Amino acid sequence: MSPQNPDALPHTAADSVGLVEPQVHHFDTPLELECGRTLPTYDLIYETYGTLNSDASNAVLICHALSGHHHAAGYHRADDKRPGWWDTCIGPGKVIDTNRFFVVSLNNLGGCHGSTGPASINPESGQPWGPDFPMMTVKDWVNSQARLADVLGIQRWAAVIGGSMGGMQALQWSIDYPERLSHAVVIAAAPKLSAQNIAFNEVARQSILTDPNFYGGRYYLHDTYPRQGLILARMVGHITYLSDDAMRMKFGRDLRAGRFHFGFDVEFQVESYLRHQGEVFSRNFDANTYLLMTKALDYFDPAREFDHSLEQALSKPTCNFLVMSFTSDWRFAPERSREIVNGLVHAGRNVSYAEIDTPKGHDAFLLDIPEYIKLFGAYMHRVANETENKSQAVEAAPHA
Repeated sequence: MSPQNPDALPHTAADSVGLVEPQVHHFDTPLELECGRTLPTYDLIYETYGTLNSDASNAVLICHALSGHHHAAGYHRADDKRPGWWDTCIGPGKVIDTNRFFVVSLNNLGGCHGSTGPASINPESGQPWGPDFPMMTVKDWVNSQARLADVLGIQRWAAVIGGSMGGMQALQWSIDYPERLSHAVVIAAAPKLSAQNIAFNEVARQSILTDPNFYGGRYYLHDTYPRQGLILARMVGHITYLSDDAMRMKFGRDLRAGRFHFGFDVEFQVESYLRHQGEVFSRNFDANTYLLMTKALDYFDPAREFDHSLEQALSKPTCNFLVMSFTSDWRFAPERSREIVNGLVHAGRNVSYAEIDTPKGHDAFLLDIPEYIKLFGAYMHRVANETENKSQAVEAAPHA
């Protein structure tokens, strides 16, 4: 959809959730973590879009990917040029229709956009946590999200949805809290990382750890940050998010100046693009958070608790599943999604699977790709109908 007035501000568009304000909830109840440590207190920052219905049955949880955060849709200020990271899919009349769903999006623990993380103050020392912040896992994130659901009065999600690392959280939700979600939407994800993916993460981490401005993770105290390490980490990561076809179509071998300079400065357009992406990322993301989140990705393997049997792990969920992948995604290739689908089928779970043909690579889950949007939208329309029918039945039932 587009606004009827082409001169209107983006946040006034008919399909925008408009201006949104983040909320923060402080938790005093300690959170026991998989690493064996306990987080005594913590904050979670989140945004909501839409209206929670009378029986709190229309709530949808959005789980973010590695560099994501709570700002998934709409605008924080009237002069914002760019909306939230998944505005393509969240809003009135969109795939995740805020006229029908109450959408919750949060920044995970360990993040750097408002939830408690390495840059937060450690109450025991009065200084930033830095490298002392406890290691997090996907399971820990899901447990903290369940506590936020309790605060919001949501006992059961209509759907838990995520792409990439977010899809892993949706999968973990279905295993750890099977009674608390009706649908899990797992997009461009995997049941665990391959050795190659762990290797990419390690190269990215080493670029940060060996930066002279890292200071063992205590760079906050030196009024600096590992800029070059973060730039290199993002450059490595960004290459894996795009496909060869996408990079060829976007850049080819185009030269910035139209000729060779026979040196090591930027000559090709793709070099300029990667350096720009790395520079922007280095100014907006915390290095300790990057280290923590890539490790959480490496650790993810829900089958580990079930004798390394994915089928056993996936016998726990009771919800319905939508699993989606993209043909050109080589970071989390379609065969990794099919592993999840096969595990669900063998476990007797109800699953729909779609493999979208696109050259856009791993980042395709964030983009407005017609077939993807159509299939995803059709599934969410069914979820909304199901939720509304159940809600109406509850309202119509005679009260004791």
